[in-house]
Amino acid sequence: MIVFNDVWKMMDSFQLKGISASIPDGYICALAGQNGAGKTTFLNLLLGLYRQDKGTLMIDGMNYSDDEKTIHDLMGAVLVDELMNRELSLKENGLLYGGYYSRFDNDKYTGLLLEFNLQPKTRFGRLSKGEKLKCQFAFALACEPKYLVLDEPTANFDPEFRQDFLRLISDFVADGKRSVILASHLMEDLDRYADYLIYFDEGNLVYSGDIESFRDKYRIVSGEKYKINLINKDNIIHMEERKYGAKALVRHGIGSDYDKALQVTYPSLEEFMYHYSKRVKR
Repeated sequence: MIVFNDVWKMMDSFQLKGISASIPDGYICALAGQNGAGKTTFLNLLLGLYRQDKGTLMIDGMNYSDDEKTIHDLMGAVLVDELMNRELSLKENGLLYGGYYSRFDNDKYTGLLLEFNLQPKTRFGRLSKGEKLKCQFAFALACEPKYLVLDEPTANFDPEFRQDFLRLISDFVADGKRSVILASHLMEDLDRYADYLIYFDEGNLVYSGDIESFRDKYRIVSGEKYKINLINKDNIIHMEERKYGAKALVRHGIGSDYDKALQVTYPSLEEFMYHYSKRVKR
């Protein structure tokens, strides 16, 4: 289990502010929020690339100050930055970097490369962006990690491979002992893959928990503006007038009452992000 407790991190003019969140084992956890909300800083703290200014980060009861090598062995990562040597072949990269992981399985790595239509003798620098991410994904899986950390992996995948990707990460967490932490600006991917959510806004934590509970907290309400205005104004996060009526993101809870003429639906993550980013900040 991963636990952030009141974690602060200052990065130039940006600050991650008092984040307390946990990621239990067995989940695909989405990190969501607008660009610059804090997702990458959170990931870099999780991978030990940054150290928090205040607060504690515990990974399976360990911290980076005392147990860096052990934690490193638990992590498999696919990041936007290229993690492999451009001049070496995929096979040579595996042999080189696999030596840093105690559970690296070279046969599994080679098998995954071939499954992903990548030739082990190909030089890494000759691959397309999507192929490089596939290679890094194969390497991460072959390290047999407990936590698979993925930063924008699907943006450069072809539609066919996205199906394989979903199958592989679903299989990865199927035993209930491992977790995937996935950041993406493609909200439809997160809606599709994730069953746990951590949502950031300007360095603040908005929500941390299972995605069904998140959806239960909010509704998208569409219809005539005056009927939406009958809802308690403290529950209306943002309303937008349109040519044929209005649409609003509202907080939902026990006792929420909506006019029967209104259309009430669960928000997608994309709808939530759109309206939440446009709210009037108090």
